[in-house]
Amino acid sequence: MRLNSKQVRQTLEQFEAQAIPDDNPMATNLNELFGDHTFFLDANGLNFVEPSENDSTGARAGSVVNVADWSDAHQTSLAPHKPQPTEIVVVLETRH
Repeated sequence: MRLNSKQVRQTLEQFEAQAIPDDNPMATNLNELFGDHTFFLDANGLNFVEPSENDSTGARAGSVVNVADWSDAHQTSLAPHKPQPTEIVVVLETRH
């Protein structure tokens, strides 16, 4: 799922990570490998947000999915793997 700028800000308020900008040369390669998503790097590796069921308040939510782990202690190289859902759910948009 590609997030708009507001959704990226919302996500980063709830999930300690760094968004990879769409204009980053790495983004094109990541989209080819994993599909059209907004990607985030965190302490565990590379992630994206996948839409999930709306929460009990009707807010639009997304689940964080990990697709690559850091392969070294200095976090300079990633090892891709099959998408693994995490327990992290972020609210992307609230209903008023």
